[in-house]
Amino acid sequence: MSASAATGVFVLSLSAIPVTYVFNHLAAQHDSWTIVGSAALILLLVALLARVLVKRKPPRDPLFYVYAVFGFTSVVNLIIGLEQDGIIDSFMMHYLREAEPYLNTAYGHMICYWDGSAHYLMYLVMVAAIAWEESYRTIGLYWVGSIIMSIIVFLPGNIVGKYGTRICPAFLLSIPYTCLPVWAGFRIYNQPSENYNYPSKVIQEAQAKGLLRRPFDLMLVACLLLATAFCLFRGLMLAYMFYSVPYFVIALYGLVVPGCSWMPDVTLIHAGGLAQAQFSHIGASLHARTAYVYRVPEEAKIIFLVLNIAYGILPQLLAYRCIYKPEFFIKTKADEKIE
Repeated sequence: MSASAATGVFVLSLSAIPVTYVFNHLAAQHDSWTIVGSAALILLLVALLARVLVKRKPPRDPLFYVYAVFGFTSVVNLIIGLEQDGIIDSFMMHYLREAEPYLNTAYGHMICYWDGSAHYLMYLVMVAAIAWEESYRTIGLYWVGSIIMSIIVFLPGNIVGKYGTRICPAFLLSIPYTCLPVWAGFRIYNQPSENYNYPSKVIQEAQAKGLLRRPFDLMLVACLLLATAFCLFRGLMLAYMFYSVPYFVIALYGLVVPGCSWMPDVTLIHAGGLAQAQFSHIGASLHARTAYVYRVPEEAKIIFLVLNIAYGILPQLLAYRCIYKPEFFIKTKADEKIE
C-alpha cells in the first residue's frame, strides 16, 4: 500500500466542502427521512471511493475505511462549527435545522470543533500509518478515549436534554458513530504493544525506588488526589464522577505498586477522553450560546480557566510519563512466571 493512498484520503475528506454546499441546497427541498437517506448514501460513497483508492493493494487493516469516512465527517463537523459561529454560510444550515438541531447548542459547537481539528488530525495520522504499514496503537488508544468520552456525553445529552422530544431520523446516523469506535477500540487494543527492550537491571533499579525517591511520580500522586477532590466537589458533572474518579484510584495504585503493565494503555485512553471533555466543557461554559445564568461569571473566569486547564493537563502529563518512562510499569520475568 503506497503513501499516495493516504494523500487520496486527505483529498477525499476535503471533498466534504463542495458536497455539503450542494447537499444543503438540496436538503431545503426535502423532508427529514430523505435528508438522512441522502447523508447515509454519501457516507457509503465515501467508503467506496476509499476502497477504489487502494484497489491495487488493499490495506491489511479494515479500519482504514473507517478512518477515511470519519475523516470526511470531521471536515463536515468543522464546517458545522464555522457556520454556527457565522464565519461561513449556506453549507449545513438546513441540515442542522431539520436533522440535528442539538448541534446548535454551545456543547454541540465545541464537539464539532474538536472533531474537525483534533480527531481529523488523528485520522490522517492513522491512515498514513496504515499506508506505511507502521503501528499506530499509541495514537489509536488516545483517539478511542477521546471519541468514547464524546459518545458518553453526547448521546445521553441528546436524549434527556431540551432536544430530547425532537429526536429525528438523523439520530439513526448515531448508531454507526457509536458502534464503529467500539469495534475499532478492540482492534486497536489487540494490536501488538510496543516492546521495551530495557535491561533487567534498569527495570529492577526503577522498580526498587519508593515513591519518595521518585519526585515526579510523587507530584503526580499529589495532583491525582487533588483532581479526585475536584471531581467530587463538582458532583453534578456525573460523567467526570464515573469516568475519572475510578481511573484516578487505579492510577494511584499503578504509581505506587511496580509492574502494573496496564498503566500506559489506561492512561492513554483517559488522557484522550479528558482532553476532549475539558476542551468541550471550557468552550461551552464560555460560549455565547450558553444561557447567561449558566455561563462562567466574568470575575470567576481566571480561576475557572486555571483549574480546568490544570485538570485537563494532568492526564496528559501522566500519559507522557507512562509512555516515555515505562520502566516502573514493565513486568519483570519473575512476575510473568508467577502469573
